[in-house]
Amino acid sequence: MLGALLAWFVRVPRQVVALVMAFGAGVLISALSFDLVDEAETTGGLLPTVVGFLGGAATYFAANLLLARRGARHRKRSGRQPSEGEQPGSGAAIAIGALLDGIPESVVLGLSLLGGHGVGVPVLTAIFISNLPEGLSSVAGMKASGRSARYVFGVWGGIAVASGLAGMLGVLLLQGASAALVAGITAVAAGAILAMVADTMIPEAFEKAHLLSGLVTTLGFAVAFTIGRL
Repeated sequence: MLGALLAWFVRVPRQVVALVMAFGAGVLISALSFDLVDEAETTGGLLPTVVGFLGGAATYFAANLLLARRGARHRKRSGRQPSEGEQPGSGAAIAIGALLDGIPESVVLGLSLLGGHGVGVPVLTAIFISNLPEGLSSVAGMKASGRSARYVFGVWGGIAVASGLAGMLGVLLLQGASAALVAGITAVAAGAILAMVADTMIPEAFEKAHLLSGLVTTLGFAVAFTIGRL
């Protein structure tokens, strides 16, 4: 929502959005590697982790492919997205696509509470940093395509509520679940997140930031890794 508000009221240069997107991608990749997949394998075993990870990526791919055909292919792009007049149903597809990107992150955040030590700070940091440029970029594209403030903030407000509910369900429904089950679900969410990063965040970052995107992504990875270790 913060990213959406900034994009609606402030004209943020697209290269700046791209650099923040690259940084957020690196942060998410680090969190996936050390706080999700590694921990899932440690607690639940290699097989549930690998199967879940690949299953999450495959599920995201299938859902994303369907939504792309409905006009949501460029939902994270700050450039012009298709309007409803140009492609009927694209507005709903963009909204569902944004929700598809946010739910796995929120489930993981909820699962981080299961250990009884409070929310996972590295995961929370990664999700916050990555979602800010996602909101910025997507809403800039929505605004350029002529979508109304009511539509834009309705979409992102709904996503915020749905993501919060997903996080709540992630912790409430899995209280007392086996380590293998929790590891498998964590891995499913992690696989979906990595597929999302590669499919939507990195291409947008590279399109505007070009060669700088690799360096900034690496910086994001290093910062998140440091936060996790500290």
